[in-house]
Amino acid sequence: MARPAAPFPAPHHCMGVRLRPDKVQDRVKTMNKTLAIVGAGQAGATAVETFRREGFGGRLVLVGEEPHLPYQRPPLSKKYLAGELEADRLLFRHAAFYEEHQVETRTGVHARALEPAAHQIELSSGETLRYDRLMLCTGARARMLACAGADLGRVHALRTIADTNAIRSQLKPGARVVIIGGGYIGLETAASAIKAGCTVTILEMADRAMNRVVAPLVSDFYMTEHRGRGVNIICNTLVSSLEGNGNVERVLCADGTTHAADVVVIGVGAIPNVELAREAGIACENGVRVDEYCRTSDADVFAAGDCCSHPSPHYGRRQRLESVDNAVEQARSAVLNMLDRPTIHDKIPWFWSDQYDLKLLIVGVSQDHDRIVLRGDPATRSFSVCYLKGQELLAVDTINHARDYMAARKLIAGRMPMDADRLADITVPLKEAVLT
Repeated sequence: MARPAAPFPAPHHCMGVRLRPDKVQDRVKTMNKTLAIVGAGQAGATAVETFRREGFGGRLVLVGEEPHLPYQRPPLSKKYLAGELEADRLLFRHAAFYEEHQVETRTGVHARALEPAAHQIELSSGETLRYDRLMLCTGARARMLACAGADLGRVHALRTIADTNAIRSQLKPGARVVIIGGGYIGLETAASAIKAGCTVTILEMADRAMNRVVAPLVSDFYMTEHRGRGVNIICNTLVSSLEGNGNVERVLCADGTTHAADVVVIGVGAIPNVELAREAGIACENGVRVDEYCRTSDADVFAAGDCCSHPSPHYGRRQRLESVDNAVEQARSAVLNMLDRPTIHDKIPWFWSDQYDLKLLIVGVSQDHDRIVLRGDPATRSFSVCYLKGQELLAVDTINHARDYMAARKLIAGRMPMDADRLADITVPLKEAVLT
């Protein structure tokens, strides 16, 4: 356990960034404050750095359930699973950083109870942590199967370093890997398993892979790519049970088919971790409910990242996003609001997925689109798909076509009306397809 924080050193510098005079003043004003962050994922790690960068000089405490310091999660189903990245390189920052910046870390500890009226948190270590303001970055957990046999050995979710370590140790050449779920996690895991020489089957209950996030033509492209590398993708199938003697040996489906399995990986979505907030009486709605300033129903409790639902002024609805970009941007917004610098969180989100030599970049949210425009030819393995509502560009999927991704971020944010004919012409730069 780190020692209590001393006053933040170097009043004119913070994390190598020279503070403006107003930030130095803020540092002095907050010297006696305690800010706590529950959750040591992407949002929590970003919050720590942002508090210090923005001049907060008071006590800063980070609570995380896992025994590790905050680390990156996207590589868990990609380079780390494939053995191309060492565990040490997953860390955002090493221990020396937290010591240097007087951040108290509580790793391997979970928050058992939150008492907003008393401004305190009861930790599993027995400590009572009192705070002036709190940020909940509790993230989400993998959704598990409820069927018989789901508790057998060699049945895994993929959410933590421990999960990936267990899976990676079992991805031996010739191993029969069954992946339940054809979303990002399922497809990325399949790509890593194929590289390891495994035999891979994906069981997807919908009629296509990534059905919730991309257009059918993008799904078709990725399923073709995976099948071309030997992945057996079976759609419209429902898993009824898992069987085995101690360890999983086979997967049974509702249609009566059976798939032999040495390893099963479950990738059927995630559940936001709202229990701490809900039991404390904080409003929850598909996550911890926050307003446009990242504040919960309690004035001194904020939330950011996968755990919370927030209003999107741009899209005109409430949404909960599971993405690194949203966790980073929302945490930064929450920090500014906790420091009494009113900042509306209204960023255009983006997402990515690496599978084989394919880079999928998604900008925006395609929900409610009424037209799809294809830019380029999928056969070239470099193309984009644009989602329109009327003339407004809502979202763009790019596959190995980063130039469109960069242009789309500005066009979507600016609500620029698009010329659909020019948009469909791959020889016309995306930024020049604006309706004039």
